[in-house]
Amino acid sequence: MLDGSLALLSAVECGAEGIGFARDAGIPVSVGIVFGLLAGSVLLVRRKWPIAVVLVAIAITPAQMGFLLSVVGLYTLASCELPRRIIGALAGMSLVGTAVVTFVRVRQDMASGNLTLGDWFVPFAAVTTALGLTAPPVLLGLYVGARRRLMESLRERADSLERELQLLAERAEERAEWARNEERTRIAREMHDVVAHRVSLMVVHSAALQAVARKDPEKAVRNAALVGDMGRQALTELREMLGVLRAGEDVGRRAAGVPLAAVREAAAAAAAASWVVVEDGPGPCLSELAELIGQSAAAGMVVDLAVEGEVRSYAARVEQTAYRVVQEALTNVHKHAAGAKTHVRLAHRVSEIAMQVENEPPPEPGSASAGLPSGGNGLVGMRERVVALGGVFVSGPTDAGGFRVSAVIPAA
Repeated sequence: MLDGSLALLSAVECGAEGIGFARDAGIPVSVGIVFGLLAGSVLLVRRKWPIAVVLVAIAITPAQMGFLLSVVGLYTLASCELPRRIIGALAGMSLVGTAVVTFVRVRQDMASGNLTLGDWFVPFAAVTTALGLTAPPVLLGLYVGARRRLMESLRERADSLERELQLLAERAEERAEWARNEERTRIAREMHDVVAHRVSLMVVHSAALQAVARKDPEKAVRNAALVGDMGRQALTELREMLGVLRAGEDVGRRAAGVPLAAVREAAAAAAAASWVVVEDGPGPCLSELAELIGQSAAAGMVVDLAVEGEVRSYAARVEQTAYRVVQEALTNVHKHAAGAKTHVRLAHRVSEIAMQVENEPPPEPGSASAGLPSGGNGLVGMRERVVALGGVFVSGPTDAGGFRVSAVIPAA
């Protein structure tokens, strides 16, 4: 609508100026009017072909036509994304053309006596008119074009930042989901390690207690005491685990009405505390292996422990992982090879610690299983623990019919 209105005004102006042009050129007035209408209507395509509009305005400058066409064309040309040399060249041509035409027209007027000013007025009028019709539209067009490009650049940057923020939010959500899954897996592994071994020994002792209750009351009392001790140990470890989980729940309860930043800090602190308590805090260590093996021996398993190398301490996570591997391996022997002789080997090396738990075939085919349920996650959990510390885990049946679990964990 704007371009149509400007083109209509330009056509009317050029058509009116075409009358004088036709008289000066000695051509029919109707031809001058049509020529002016056609020339002025070129402004309709100023956005698509600004160079053509400026060239037409320069071409009809000697006929003293198209002042609106020239001004609007130069403004559109300067505001477009064209090389500056093209804009400067066309603006210079328009400036020179306007100056020459004005110089000639003013000189003719002075010669005919219409103007009685001095000779200095001719160049002054030519330069002033040329600059007045050329410089303002060019400068305004350059400013508007630069401002438009700046706004487009800022808008593109804002869109880019919005896309980046959205992508970061999606990645943060993915990382949060991954962290939740890892936390659930870790807690499930800890619960399995805590419960499976203790409860397995309790079931074995309960079966032995049922068998000897009438024949050997003293042994039955000892087995009952062992079952009670193991139950209390299992409850203590479970209470520690549940305490960590409740700490996370308390953070969620306190989040109501608390700023988001504070909630995030509290959640991060709870997560860090959970990791420290479960992974690096007080827990089982290699010095407790003798007690662990003694509990299995008290349940009727024949277990021998062999230690190689110089005994030394390791990081808490390394010792806990080594302990859990041996514990889970003994639990599997209770479950699947009750009564089988088991060999536990622990090797302290220069930069790593190695452990191996190997059981022989059960003495009686009917005693291969103690009737304990198995979820099939024990070996998976051991492998995850060892691999998480950069170690190597191998398990499988032996040629003699038993089963072997081996793991090597870096000392650092």
